[in-house]
Amino acid sequence: MTEPAALLDRHARGWALASTALALLPLLLQLPTLLASAIAGTAVLTALVSRRGLLPVPVRLLLVVAMLALIYAQMGMRPGRDTGCALLAAMLAIKSSELRTLRDARSLLGFALFAPFAAFLLDQGPITTMLAVLAGTCALLALQRLAQAEGHAPPPALRTQLRGVMRLLLIGLPLAMATFWLFPRLSQPLWGLPERAVARPGLSDSMEPGQWLDLMADDTPALRAQFRGPVPAAEQRYWRGPVLSRFDGRRWQRDRGLEQAPPAAVQPGAQRWDYTIDYEPTDRRQLVALDLPGAAPEGSRLTADYSLVSDRPLSALTRWTLQSAPPQVFAGDLSPIQRELALQLPADFNPRTAALARQWRAQAGTDDAALVRRSLEWIRAEFAYSLETPLPGRNAVDEFLFDQKVGFCEHFSSAFVVLMRNAGVPARVVTGFAGGVRNPIGDYWVVRRMDAHAWAEVWLAGRGWVRVDPTAAVAPERIYDTLDDRLGANPGGVQGAWLQTGQALDWLRRGWNDLVLSFDANRQQHLLRTFGMPDLKPGQLIIGFVVIALLAVGAMAWVLARGERERDPLLRAWHRLGRRYARRGLGRESAEPAMDWARRVHAQRSDPALLALSQRFVDARYAGTHVDHASLLVDLRRHRPTSGATP
Repeated sequence: MTEPAALLDRHARGWALASTALALLPLLLQLPTLLASAIAGTAVLTALVSRRGLLPVPVRLLLVVAMLALIYAQMGMRPGRDTGCALLAAMLAIKSSELRTLRDARSLLGFALFAPFAAFLLDQGPITTMLAVLAGTCALLALQRLAQAEGHAPPPALRTQLRGVMRLLLIGLPLAMATFWLFPRLSQPLWGLPERAVARPGLSDSMEPGQWLDLMADDTPALRAQFRGPVPAAEQRYWRGPVLSRFDGRRWQRDRGLEQAPPAAVQPGAQRWDYTIDYEPTDRRQLVALDLPGAAPEGSRLTADYSLVSDRPLSALTRWTLQSAPPQVFAGDLSPIQRELALQLPADFNPRTAALARQWRAQAGTDDAALVRRSLEWIRAEFAYSLETPLPGRNAVDEFLFDQKVGFCEHFSSAFVVLMRNAGVPARVVTGFAGGVRNPIGDYWVVRRMDAHAWAEVWLAGRGWVRVDPTAAVAPERIYDTLDDRLGANPGGVQGAWLQTGQALDWLRRGWNDLVLSFDANRQQHLLRTFGMPDLKPGQLIIGFVVIALLAVGAMAWVLARGERERDPLLRAWHRLGRRYARRGLGRESAEPAMDWARRVHAQRSDPALLALSQRFVDARYAGTHVDHASLLVDLRRHRPTSGATP
């Protein structure tokens, strides 16, 4: 007959639920806010309602269906990493509805430990890591509490439990560090991870009205750049991304044919910028570089329009070393196909813009540069910058140029290019980022997603493609903003303190990126060379890792076994005392009783203190006599063999 399962007491249940909540926290922080809030609320409600007993099966099934419906509403049917993580979080949230016995609690903790590991699929930052360590520590404490509840043992003080858990973590630390430092860093993962169902904000290969509003409200970093040598002036900090050439009247798109074509001929200027960028993950392949990159770094390629594309999706933080220079001549000649693409417009769209362009062309003759200047003067005189703009109708450019005259970079760049094309000037839209703020703590520049920007390029004879930014003609502060501008003349006060705190936190995040997330194969080989090891092949690294791992596991087993053998501090002190005598040739035989050994030593050299200590030890450990353990432990640790003739 099977024994009934042990029921949970109030304290053990509290430990199990608290550990599960901590394990869920780093995962919930990576999910969409509405979904994470609903899952957290469901978890709290389920834990409160199920205190008095198991929820009925129909109620639990209803919770499962509700969670699945909510995930579908937020993420759709597309599978992805975040979809799987949301399912895991939702199931954990309602798992407490069947929490009744010690076995249920252990099962809940086992599943809960998957949550912080799943969070690493979405973010590998220091906060996620810190929360994961905290959750793991709390889970170990909870498992200890469950074991004590099962054995009906009184729980020790929290400080004692925490000391034991920290000891376990320290024992496993050498193996973890050996894995991080020595395991071969592969250029590609062993298996592919699915992309996210809800994409991270980032640059897209298309642009349409209203698409950029979420991106321009996001102040999270898109990249961090550090320059080696001169730093470009504000008007040169344009981070080039996708170039959009095809227009259907509403939406701008890249021309896929240009991705495979060789880069256009460029005559660079005398100025050079050497820099490194840490690019935050976007799950896309599009990179950015200062206008214009000289060459594609390893792992990427340059398209014909000098956009950088990564060879694989940017699902984790990546580091790129680049060199850029402003061009003197960029694509000095256009082929008939390229010219046709740069003048392409859909039929029967924006008739007022087309009429104005024809009028200006007739007045300017063949002077394309004059058309550009006239357009910028008009925009500077009559237009304003604002994110509060209504979605346009069919003739979006006509509405913007002649009716609204208010918008942001998306409107200005699109309308300017359409106007130029109608006037016969080859033009295209370029997207990317503009600006960046210097962090003086680490002397690097932070470009945020809200710095996303769109500008124009026009093709002029003798110069090729030339950058023209109509938004800067209206709101230069939007493009050329700096930290000094934000602080104003007085860097003190609440605003200054807030910005400085943000700089310090970002510097810490960059340090984490540098030490942990950017530890690639090159950094690994550099580390090994500092220890006098030449460049090792992956096979040699694996052999070294296996050897170190076996040594670490052996050391762990020895420490744990020794702790099990000598859990009693009195016994450990007694054995240390015996080793001190053994170094003088008076060691105790393995089968020799304690008092017999003490009498033998006393017979060879007078040592009454050893006789007294041995008697107290025997009384305390075997006779059950009341002995002051604390003073006996101190005396055992302090005692040394008496001086005398060594036999």
